[in-house]
Amino acid sequence: MNAKTRTRRNGLRASATTTKALGYRTLSGIIAALVETGRLIRTGDFLDRIGGNDLPDGKKSWFGRHVAKAYRTATGHDAPKVWAQHRTTGKWIHVHVYGSIDEALYAGLFSYKGTRHLLTTEVA
Repeated sequence: MNAKTRTRRNGLRASATTTKALGYRTLSGIIAALVETGRLIRTGDFLDRIGGNDLPDGKKSWFGRHVAKAYRTATGHDAPKVWAQHRTTGKWIHVHVYGSIDEALYAGLFSYKGTRHLLTTEVA
């Protein structure tokens, strides 16, 4: 057995004994750290911040799609993704994250009619 095989075997054994949360955290890397410090936010966190926390999950999901489309249009590529636990089901999902004042968040608010009521004259 060479060193490469031994390292791989030990790595697989260690990964089989870690918790699911640690595994997903490791997959997300630095992006997860930026989300925790508030430098990057998920669309659900943005909606909570502006008073949209009472929206059903279906509308939040569609809002996220509109934001992703606006980001893709503005930059030409997808936003970074992070593994996060779903708020209600607890399942691990892969979601886009954005800067806390990214224009795509506000463009998504404006383009999706289910969240347009959250816009005020100060935001628009």
